[in-house]
Amino acid sequence: MTRRATAKLPLTTLIALATGLAACSSMPMSRAHIVKAAPRCVDQTVQIYFEPGAAEVTKEGRAVLAAAAAQSRTCKVASVEILGLADATGAPDANLELSKRRAQSVTAALAAVGLPAGEFKVAAAGQTGATTPDGKAQPLRRRADVVLHLSAS
Repeated sequence: MTRRATAKLPLTTLIALATGLAACSSMPMSRAHIVKAAPRCVDQTVQIYFEPGAAEVTKEGRAVLAAAAAQSRTCKVASVEILGLADATGAPDANLELSKRRAQSVTAALAAVGLPAGEFKVAAAGQTGATTPDGKAQPLRRRADVVLHLSAS
């Protein structure tokens, strides 16, 4: 005949164990009472880059705009600022026209992803600011800067 060893737990350990198990069984009920924090509605800025001489939003640009629109869904979009830019290659008038088309293209892409905006402010800078004071070209000026002004709903 073999003797089975049994462990005797102190009473305080048994009480602690029972209390812990009871707490676990009440977790789903207590989760319903958790207060959720309001979404952070801070302004978002994104930059959409273009191919040289092009005004069509790229696949990557559309993905960036879709992500920005999705992040803003829990907030109120008060306004959207879009500034089209161009580099210093080519004639100034052509660059201004190109930057306008870029800004309009981004505006259309934002509307296509369902961005609920109160007001769109669209501007174009052309090649203004595309060179440094010492005459060097600024890199990465083939873009549109987008600012989403958000507030809590």
